[in-house]
Amino acid sequence: MIAAMLSAPLAAALLCALWLQLARRGQWLDSPGQRSSHSLPTASGGGVGIILALVLAMAVAAQAGVVWPPVYGLLLGLAVLLMLVGLLDDRYNLPARLRLGVYCAVCALLVTAVFAAAPGSDVLFGLPFPLWVQAPLLVLALLWLVNLYNFMDGIDGLATLQAFLAGMGGSLLALLAGDLTLALMCVLLALSQLGFLYWNWPPARLFMGDAGSVPLGFLLGGLAVIGAGHGTLPLACWLVLLAAFVTDATWTLLTRWRAGARVFEAHREHAYQRLSRHWGSHLAVDFLLVALNALWLFPLAWTIWRWPEFQLFLVILAYLPLLLGMAKLQRLT
Repeated sequence: MIAAMLSAPLAAALLCALWLQLARRGQWLDSPGQRSSHSLPTASGGGVGIILALVLAMAVAAQAGVVWPPVYGLLLGLAVLLMLVGLLDDRYNLPARLRLGVYCAVCALLVTAVFAAAPGSDVLFGLPFPLWVQAPLLVLALLWLVNLYNFMDGIDGLATLQAFLAGMGGSLLALLAGDLTLALMCVLLALSQLGFLYWNWPPARLFMGDAGSVPLGFLLGGLAVIGAGHGTLPLACWLVLLAAFVTDATWTLLTRWRAGARVFEAHREHAYQRLSRHWGSHLAVDFLLVALNALWLFPLAWTIWRWPEFQLFLVILAYLPLLLGMAKLQRLT
């Protein structure tokens, strides 16, 4: 197990170093534009290193005797597919309809597999919704998480830190709940971020691109669905652990929609982008995310695990100050 956990960050760091050299030679660079938060051309596609490092770490764990249930193999395989689609999109700008079709199919396939393995699950706040209600809502939620994670990958280190914090938080809660397989998967996902973070730390030398942000959103959402389907962790725990990203992306999209803007067009109106400009620092926003998770969101997620009968109230409690903060940050330019 130690070898598996060590292999995740080390492999990610080495694979990202190799990818960085290939990207620079091939001129696979993300050039700054009016809506960018960086000022220099930067290599992109580093998400390949993250996902391949996770594949390697899971293989090492399997060699050590871990028997991964089929749904975890499906989750990983679909994440690799999304990595490849993201890589192609980074290079060739795939049609939006094609990408959305792939995302929908992948999300639907995972949710179907989870419910097939645990058909009696009540994953929506423990309420006894029928399967025909739960499944479509979960597919839509997972699809939104895939997209919003891509939207939130806009400044150095932020998306990587969110994946690390959510993965470690989910791992600790799964460990407390006694689901060692889910705990191991979460911690391997979290640790794989550290190798990439070495290259993505402000000022970043490598971006993850769609090859990283899209599968990361899917992996985090997929682990949430699996944990809830198996009765390990309430879905509300993950709603809280990912609350910073969910709030910023959803608020910004709704605000732009109300203003008549093209909601899926690239822009610099997210709260994290406003803050990074206001403070003149990507690192300050990263530290804010760490503090917010450590001091507010993770304690609330633990409280939900401990007293799940109050989960709906605690989710509202977690999001309320974030929504108030979004309203205040809307005034920043």
